[in-house]
Amino acid sequence: MQKKRFWLLALLGLLILARILLPYFLERYINGVLRDIPGYTGYVEDVDVALYRGAYVIEGLHLDKVNAEVSTPFLNFPKADISIEWRALFKGRIVSEIILHEPIVNYIYEDQKKETPEGKPEVADWQKALMDLVPIEINHFQVINGKFSYVKFSEDPNIDLVMEHINLIATNLRNVENSDNVLPSSVHATAVSFGGGSVLLEGRIDIMRQIPNLDMEFSLQKADVRALNETSLKFAGVDFARGTFELYAEAAIADGYIKGYIKPMFIDTELIGEEDQGFFEKLWEGFVGVFKFLFKNQGTDTLATRTPFEGDLNEIDTGVFKTILNIFKNAWFNAFSAEVEEDIDYRDAKEASKD
Repeated sequence: MQKKRFWLLALLGLLILARILLPYFLERYINGVLRDIPGYTGYVEDVDVALYRGAYVIEGLHLDKVNAEVSTPFLNFPKADISIEWRALFKGRIVSEIILHEPIVNYIYEDQKKETPEGKPEVADWQKALMDLVPIEINHFQVINGKFSYVKFSEDPNIDLVMEHINLIATNLRNVENSDNVLPSSVHATAVSFGGGSVLLEGRIDIMRQIPNLDMEFSLQKADVRALNETSLKFAGVDFARGTFELYAEAAIADGYIKGYIKPMFIDTELIGEEDQGFFEKLWEGFVGVFKFLFKNQGTDTLATRTPFEGDLNEIDTGVFKTILNIFKNAWFNAFSAEVEEDIDYRDAKEASKD
């Protein structure tokens, strides 16, 4: 009896010791995985383990480009919760879920394009790193209050696009439920873009194919058009005093064939007129003003067009002629509605792929 009790106490002691040491070994392991990504270096500040729910929490994950000139990290994840999805386990599937709390991604164009002695990581390198960190297939992915920045210093003026307050939920990525649905996974995301615009992305996808099938809708509403002034001043020589910019898009992919459209809209805009402009600057601004007057819909005070795209994913036709034609259509015939038109879905891409 005493011998049996001894072995039980010894086993209990080993389990307690293993629980104490496990976060330490996990932290070393994760740091090694991050350092093995070619051209990058990274580390985590701490790792916590929750055995009762089959999870571990990574705190303070940083990933930087080697020899980066900007000190801002490429990835900064304050908290990443990786666990077994218990609902799927009850259905006989062992899959995982990932929840990222306030993740930040800073894509500095010049740093990311810079060559390093380690070379550039291939897709397989990123896949290997993800599989090493999350060895179980991901079925549920969630982002809470994330931020994405794209910066390009080599442009004049600099390009600095920011997407804040990103909240994203992608479910059933491994088709645990609704196995007969051609697009089994759902995606829903919201964010705040430049100019305080509201972003919405939602749709369905099948990521288990080599080229995913999908049916997605995107909208950017009520963005202050003045946030585009640096870009419009560079490429068109004009800037805005007031107005709203909106963007709507739909895309569907079936068997590697894509079909969709992009619909930009400039609503109730007014151009800035500078007193110290030269003759040619005034002439150009006048021309743009006349163009805007002729080709906007007078009833809705909206300048808009619709750019269709369709074809093989390696050779997409952006429909330049249709884009120009749609400017006339919006101006003089039927004004485009400020919403996703919901006239393209997976079945359209499926039928087009057959042709």
